[in-house]
Amino acid sequence: MSIERIIDRRTRDLGGGFLVGRVLPFQARRMVGPFIFFDHMGPLELAPGIPRELDVRPHPHIGLSTVTYLYAGQITHRDSLGFHQEIRPGEVNWMVAGRGITHSERLEYARAHGASMHGIQAWVALPTADEESEPGFHHHEGADLPEWREGGVHGRLIAGEADGMKASVRTHSPMFYQHWEMDGGARRAVTPAYAERAIYCASGELEVAGTQLHAGQMAVLNGRGAVDVAARTPSTVMALGGEPLGERFLLWNFVSSSKARLEQAAEDWRQQRMKLPVGDDREFTPLPETAR
Repeated sequence: MSIERIIDRRTRDLGGGFLVGRVLPFQARRMVGPFIFFDHMGPLELAPGIPRELDVRPHPHIGLSTVTYLYAGQITHRDSLGFHQEIRPGEVNWMVAGRGITHSERLEYARAHGASMHGIQAWVALPTADEESEPGFHHHEGADLPEWREGGVHGRLIAGEADGMKASVRTHSPMFYQHWEMDGGARRAVTPAYAERAIYCASGELEVAGTQLHAGQMAVLNGRGAVDVAARTPSTVMALGGEPLGERFLLWNFVSSSKARLEQAAEDWRQQRMKLPVGDDREFTPLPETAR
């Protein structure tokens, strides 16, 4: 079988009623390559004047990189390094948490103008040697992200290397992350270059290795064998994967190869020892009871 399992997104509330579809981690499949977290946001229509409770308030991370990628809408990013960046469709915000960073993601554009929000929030675990690296933030757009059009597919390489292309995003381990817009009837093969791979259907309907895949489902693939993806209707697709990093543990927004390090990060946050985002330091998100 070319497909190991199919994962359905599960509804999660990020706070204030902002609902997302959680795909990774999944009980029977915690990671795909270095990808340890995968949330599908929207599609959601937001009217002008939406409450601030829908925003993702200041919160911390360690041991990972976050990548926010939008199909529609706009998000305002602020972090403890002083970066203030608007995230727009087709652009990449790659934030390296390393030994520790805090950030917020506000719906300021939608609050002022209204917006259709739709996108993916993913976390990429760092190799053990980089878990305590200096935090960083990098914004990429345009020529930084190779694009192609062929056979009814418009593709963009968000990060990593695949199909003879390499994105300018600095990654820490072998991986690939692609966005495909597929016309109905279009077909494309998944790169065989990595040990762990997955296909996520964000909208539309696919056939992956002969198995039907609906919107909100991820097909985790077996091994490096050839796998063909066909769009039964116009579809938005994310192809992702890479080489495995070994076991990782999660506690709230923290990722580490060490459980003790997670507890230390949680205590640092409880005691408010982590700097809040520059320009957005008036709110503090308490550690959830479930993470204590």
